[in-house]
Amino acid sequence: MGSFSIWHWLVVFGIVLLLFGTGRVSNLMGDLAKGVKAFKKGLQEDDEPTPDKPKALSSEEAAAAAAKKDEAHNH
Repeated sequence: MGSFSIWHWLVVFGIVLLLFGTGRVSNLMGDLAKGVKAFKKGLQEDDEPTPDKPKALSSEEAAAAAAKKDEAHNH
């Protein structure tokens, strides 16, 4: 008891469809999809640099910036 087979889930899904109807379930899935899209968009916006959070440099960009800084410092 604790492990459900695919047949158990199919019966549960069938009962849910009978209780709520296909229209209500499809609306629920549509709302879930919109929520996932909004969540992903929010994660992408967090990756963009802001004035408070500068963009992280790759190792090559960091090496180039350090070389420029040393060159400017030596002149």
